[in-house]
Amino acid sequence: MDASASSPRKPPAPTFRELFTPKLITLLREGYGAKDFGADALAGLTVAIVALPLSMAIAIGSGLSPEKGLFTAIVGGFLISALGGSRFQIGGPAGAFIVLIAAIVERHGYDGLVLATSMAGLLMMLAGFLRLGTYIKYIPLPVTVGFTAGIAVIIFASQMKELLGLDLAHEPAALAPKLAAIWSALGSFNPAAIGLSLLAVVLIVGLRRVKPKWPGMLIAVAVTALLTALFQLDVATIGSRFGEVPRMLPSPSLPSFDLAKLRAVFPDALAIALLGAIESLLSAVVADGMTGRKHRSNCELVAQGAANIAAVTFGGMCVTGTIARTATNVRAGARTPVSGMLHSVYILLFLLVAAPLAAYIPLASLGGVLAVVAWNMAEKEEFAALLRSSWGDATVLMATFLLTIFEDLTIAIAVGVTLGAFLFMHRMAENVEVETGHALVADDAADTAGEQRTRYEPAAYGRDVVVYRISGAFFFAATAAVRGVLDRIGEHPKTFILDFADVPLVDSTAAKSLEGFVHQLEGAGTKVYFTAARPNVRRALLSAGLRSPRVHYAPSIQDVVDAAQGS
Repeated sequence: MDASASSPRKPPAPTFRELFTPKLITLLREGYGAKDFGADALAGLTVAIVALPLSMAIAIGSGLSPEKGLFTAIVGGFLISALGGSRFQIGGPAGAFIVLIAAIVERHGYDGLVLATSMAGLLMMLAGFLRLGTYIKYIPLPVTVGFTAGIAVIIFASQMKELLGLDLAHEPAALAPKLAAIWSALGSFNPAAIGLSLLAVVLIVGLRRVKPKWPGMLIAVAVTALLTALFQLDVATIGSRFGEVPRMLPSPSLPSFDLAKLRAVFPDALAIALLGAIESLLSAVVADGMTGRKHRSNCELVAQGAANIAAVTFGGMCVTGTIARTATNVRAGARTPVSGMLHSVYILLFLLVAAPLAAYIPLASLGGVLAVVAWNMAEKEEFAALLRSSWGDATVLMATFLLTIFEDLTIAIAVGVTLGAFLFMHRMAENVEVETGHALVADDAADTAGEQRTRYEPAAYGRDVVVYRISGAFFFAATAAVRGVLDRIGEHPKTFILDFADVPLVDSTAAKSLEGFVHQLEGAGTKVYFTAARPNVRRALLSAGLRSPRVHYAPSIQDVVDAAQGS
């Protein structure tokens, strides 16, 4: 009766080469023609027009000079497309990093940011080679919505100085001190700056509705820069605050460091690696959903790591896959990662040819760009839906949101994921059921699903055969409840059957708890059968010592009942 379950043959695991070959190489091998290049060139130009003002705005919002955003889009964006595991991913500076970068620069300076980003790049590459990329998908939706909304609030608060044209010498990175400093400086507001920021927002939002294919952000920045120059408006510009934007990439370099400095920035490196991995893989998933393609998550992580190291080596900042620019790339008709590489080339050409024009851009208009970015980042409908869905999801959402705003992004994600995991385990444990009775017969009574069910009939075979059925994932959180039911078995029968037909998984804790229960039955002379155990469930049970002759395995309950009747 110790029948072995036959398991379907699994497809061979992908090789290291298959996992980490960049999508670019794969697609070039399949063939790449003039039509493909034409589509990629147009898509890359479309994305570059969007990325140009955005890269400078994000760098300034992070407390850095505008060229650092351009360097990041050029070097980091090129490598993410060239080495990554996604066909359509566009890399560059991301709004999600503004809060984190500003805090790092405030604590450790730009050299500290370079060191932390380089370490984060190594961590992302290690995570990719260890094949941890697939686990990013297990971050609960309330966590991603919560920290994204929190980041959006902080980004908007960080742009109040530029939107209002305030005279504020020092702006703290933390939200509460920042708001206090802004409040104290409200009397220094600049009407011209307010007008330019409002005009930029109106142009971006209006063009998105009327002419959605037009580059609204670039048009808004160009119009406000033109007005500033024509009317000699007394507002802060890139030129007045940062000087002329360099026309060339800087020579590669890394700051000197020691062990104490490494320890000081290591928590920041972890935060950059975690946020970069989440943001980039979410972006790749969005692209997959828009196109029906499939990215290689671990290859993508390795590319992200290499791009981050290269970006700061050439004077940039943190780089990641960006959802909005990636979606723009898809909608513009991109076919391969060449479009992302060309988008970086176009930005480089701007740097070489037209960098001096950036000096005329008013910071108020870039503040308007980031205000729109913040508004779009906050998934307002999703946030409201999660608040209404259940108390558990609402708790995870609000904990992540509030911790992001008032504490720290890393802590927010860690607490959110932990709460989400406990919530999931609680829900799974509540869904585990144990049915009990003496033998089984078919139940012809119709149920709500319209299918035949199986019920217990105590009088069918006397009290010699007792059957228990577990339904649901049998794991450590459900162990106490299941053992409580099993321990109430009372009088020990000659044959005890535990049916696993509705059990998708068993973990080591649950299997070990069954081992103790089986030991009790052995002492009473009961013969124990486990039926319908799936291959993965059976492996877990065997690993806990639940093997013949202590336990016998059978394909179904009926096989055991027939054998018991015949003996």
